[in-house]
Amino acid sequence: MAESATAVAGQAAPLRFSKMHGAGNDFVVLDLRGGAPEPDAELCRALADRHFGVGCDQILTVEDPLSEGAVASYRIWNADGSGSQQCGNGARCIAAWLVRDGAAARARAEDGSFAVDSPAGRHAVWTLGDGGYRIDMGRPDFEPARIPMRGYTAYQDQYVVDIHDTVIGFGAVSMGNPHAVIEVDDVEAAPLDSIAPLLQSSNAFPESANVGFAQVIARDRIRLRVYERGVGETLACGSGACAAVAVLIRRGLVDRDVAVRLPGGELRIAWPDDAATLSMAGPAAFVFEGEWNR
Repeated sequence: MAESATAVAGQAAPLRFSKMHGAGNDFVVLDLRGGAPEPDAELCRALADRHFGVGCDQILTVEDPLSEGAVASYRIWNADGSGSQQCGNGARCIAAWLVRDGAAARARAEDGSFAVDSPAGRHAVWTLGDGGYRIDMGRPDFEPARIPMRGYTAYQDQYVVDIHDTVIGFGAVSMGNPHAVIEVDDVEAAPLDSIAPLLQSSNAFPESANVGFAQVIARDRIRLRVYERGVGETLACGSGACAAVAVLIRRGLVDRDVAVRLPGGELRIAWPDDAATLSMAGPAAFVFEGEWNR
């Protein structure tokens, strides 16, 4: 008797996935359109394991659209199985996945863009000539209650906390997820492994935060390293790049169009004015396709 294409002797069918990365920030992408079950925390941790699993910073799921006219929606799970509201590099990878799938071609607007829904809202996407993608990331939100932050009622250019006799100064903003941004003179020497966990676990951030360390090179260029909540340091963080540029623009230190160099590659962040939405442009790449036997 021929084996079933979906199951053998009661075993669950293999889980098909795409391994992708955006500037080194890597993902396992699962297609859940049509109502397939979401991955639980245990599966996310197993997939993300770099020794016994596929290996990734986050798991992304492609799902049915949430808003009229959108191509699809997506959700994000960190390597530790916790959920996330936003992922800029992941958004570009989802866009590339939908273009390859053919779904994006069926729902393009007159300007050539298509829309995807994330946990943080709806995003317009443009395909760039160099194989990259530009994503509308929405407006940066500096309101402490919306980041969210605890203990502050009004925006401050520089917040200061004292944690275990360590004084940390930082800017803060939401890009659909919480970010702290610390200016440094030398990003290579920045104490990510000691300072970032302190700030993430502080009372200032009730939902933790992604912590970026930014070095201004010129008014149109910065270097950045990001320690992400639920993951640790990644080679790139798209929402972190947006957050760093937004904070530095507010401080008058950079222009409105900035190249952000991260350990895994370069992103371009543009914020035309305070009333406009912020956009992020950068690469998205397929690494391999596979099946997870469960």
